[in-house]
Amino acid sequence: MTTKHEHDVHHKAAGHHRKAAHHFEAAAKHQLAAADADDHDDEIKAAHHAYLAYGHQIQAIHYAEMAAKEDESVDHADVDHGDSDHVKKLHE
Repeated sequence: MTTKHEHDVHHKAAGHHRKAAHHFEAAAKHQLAAADADDHDDEIKAAHHAYLAYGHQIQAIHYAEMAAKEDESVDHADVDHGDSDHVKKLHE
């Protein structure tokens, strides 16, 4: 059963996932624009779009990491991650 707190945290994580997706999509669009510019030997436009793509990529990774941290903060006993007792037993 999910508590209200857990639900709120997962809802916040969902927002971070959406923001990450938005920035990954924007990065992809700028990468394609940079490729088109390179195809036409337009170094300035290629560099501009590559720079914008890089910025969106950084933002996307940031939001993806925030989402993962939010989810992990309430999934203490998740089978994939293990709770502290589970991890402790693995290292004994």
